[in-house]
Amino acid sequence: MAEPITDGNFIFPAESEPHEATILGFPSLVSVPPPYYEPSCAEITGLAAAIAHFEPVRLYTRPDDIPLAQKYVSEIVPPNLQERVSIIPIAINHCWVRDTGPVYVHDASGRFPRERFAISFDFNEWGEKRPWDVSNGNDYGLNWPTPSTEELEENTLFARRVIEGDVDPKPVRRVVPRIKAEGGAFVVDGDGTLIISESCMIDEPRNPGMSKVDIEGELKRLLGVEKIIWCPGRKNMDITDAHLDAEVRFIRPGVVLWSRHHPDSDQEWLDVSHEVLTTLKNETDAKGRKLKIIPVDEVNGDEVPKNDDYEEVVCSYINFYFCNGGVVIPKFGVEPYDSKARDVIQAAMPDREVRQVYMHAIPITGGVIHCTTQQVPAVKKD
Repeated sequence: MAEPITDGNFIFPAESEPHEATILGFPSLVSVPPPYYEPSCAEITGLAAAIAHFEPVRLYTRPDDIPLAQKYVSEIVPPNLQERVSIIPIAINHCWVRDTGPVYVHDASGRFPRERFAISFDFNEWGEKRPWDVSNGNDYGLNWPTPSTEELEENTLFARRVIEGDVDPKPVRRVVPRIKAEGGAFVVDGDGTLIISESCMIDEPRNPGMSKVDIEGELKRLLGVEKIIWCPGRKNMDITDAHLDAEVRFIRPGVVLWSRHHPDSDQEWLDVSHEVLTTLKNETDAKGRKLKIIPVDEVNGDEVPKNDDYEEVVCSYINFYFCNGGVVIPKFGVEPYDSKARDVIQAAMPDREVRQVYMHAIPITGGVIHCTTQQVPAVKKD
């Protein structure tokens, strides 16, 4: 096993750059409310099928769940693509591998030009959130299963275990950060700019005693960014404290897609969306460019069928995933929104094939496609 590294400088490549593979997580019974467990498994497998058209998929799965994962893959993934979906045994619960999994980076110092690196932020349930604990007055909804102490520890160690097992084409060295964060917090252009919310980073349960200056310095070291565009966000508005990967995404340096919430959305989300837009209009990126902002309309969440126990659903089309030569975006089953979003995104990225994947259970339980994927960047050439 490669020795962890505690110093050095790194760069988080643009998500649109070439990948070795995609990481997905097969949900466990303790991570999803019972009515949504089987639909979530099916949707994750459908996502694997869509991504497999473009690149290999690593479907990390609890050992006890491997027969079920194999069943879903055999039924949902086309036969000619099944060999591109590798089911890998590991202690995993959440399907939200964007947040629980490793964040792969490249060396930026020139000290280790031929080595692979990934950050393990040692996930702590989005700043010690407990959606299953109704005693603290949370309103996440649904009947969330209660994980054991051991299962919570598995979530914390998931990224490290993925890193330890990733040895092809060469072992990965674990980068030890000085902050806690989740991958869904980072909106990066690969050209020096990071967009992020204050609410999910300047946070005592994640980063006790650390100032904004401290956190900014570590983000620059880990991600290789020169400028950070901070948006206010909202604490406790959702379980992530307002990750921005459903609000704004770079599609290339200088150009972002902005998710325009439906007018009937909750007022707090409308306020956050407006704050993001205002911030972006008044900022330049690391290279001094004004940002070109392309709006993508969200569907009205009230039109998405859902359990009465849970009122909110994530309806962002820009919570998509870049693949090699493609982009996989969600479909919520509501027209004309689904078709319009596809057309806008395809026009914005004419060099990529846009594939749409139906999502229902996953958005109801907290995220969409970007939240459930993590890219493994291609190895830098010698």
